[in-house]
Amino acid sequence: MSNYIHFSPEQKDKAYHMDIAELLRKQGEKLNRCGNEYIWESPTGKVSIRNNVWYHHYEQEGGNVVSFLQKFFNKTYSEAMEYLLNENGTVISYSSPTQKHTKELILPQTNSNMRRLYEYLMKDRGISRDIITAFVHAKMLRESADYHNVLFIGYDSNGVPRHIHKRGTAKESAYKRNVAGSDNKFSFHWHGTGNDIYLFEAPIDMLSFISMYPTEWRNNSYAAACSVADNVLFQCLEDNKHVEQVYICFDNDNAGQTAAQRLSDKLFIKGIKSEILIPTLKDWNEDLLFSKQEVDKKWIVQLS
Repeated sequence: MSNYIHFSPEQKDKAYHMDIAELLRKQGEKLNRCGNEYIWESPTGKVSIRNNVWYHHYEQEGGNVVSFLQKFFNKTYSEAMEYLLNENGTVISYSSPTQKHTKELILPQTNSNMRRLYEYLMKDRGISRDIITAFVHAKMLRESADYHNVLFIGYDSNGVPRHIHKRGTAKESAYKRNVAGSDNKFSFHWHGTGNDIYLFEAPIDMLSFISMYPTEWRNNSYAAACSVADNVLFQCLEDNKHVEQVYICFDNDNAGQTAAQRLSDKLFIKGIKSEILIPTLKDWNEDLLFSKQEVDKKWIVQLS
């Protein structure tokens, strides 16, 4: 039987003009005013809201109030429309997008070689070839066949791919997106045998940090949230009972450090030791690239 429900133009107009901030307040969510917008710290990062439209800063996507309910409250189109048209204003149950998945995660077709991947990560991002190769051998790094995006692949404890983050390799590209069906409890991560785990916002920052501090790096655990959420951290702690110390390595900006402090408090309440590590510049990749520039300058001085 089809689940299709017909909505009249008048109903659609009413639903699409509902205020997102008001919807969130009904859920008990905290919003911060910023000019003529509101900022909501969603489970996957900062979201700007203006009346009936939204924009996710990390994932660089946005939409209307219907797509908002679909993405953040795991509703179908019909369910979202029915809620928005509900005259009783019933409060819906908030559910993190990591708790349910309506789409199957499908690994994009990959290239037989990874020339563009190596070129981008080494030349543009300054990441060590040895580090890249280690993650390639672990099948955690791949290059897509269509647009040559870098695929950062996260697995569950059974070795099943559960999360794929795509990053554009074109010069000055800002493209980054999680593949539909990804579960951010299993975003890009590395399990080590040591007692420490390092949590980052982005996979490239994670690889940059390892490139700067490569000594016995395989012993440590690392995770990239692909946001400022903590889902992957707590999944890694569940899968690695031996971990005793968490290092929170978010970006050196207001969003990153606000999230880092919030997570540090959360870990303290749970009795888990943590420390916040802050990059000197905006993020760990900028620190890596800057350090390489300084080394190049020293070589130039010595050779001149």
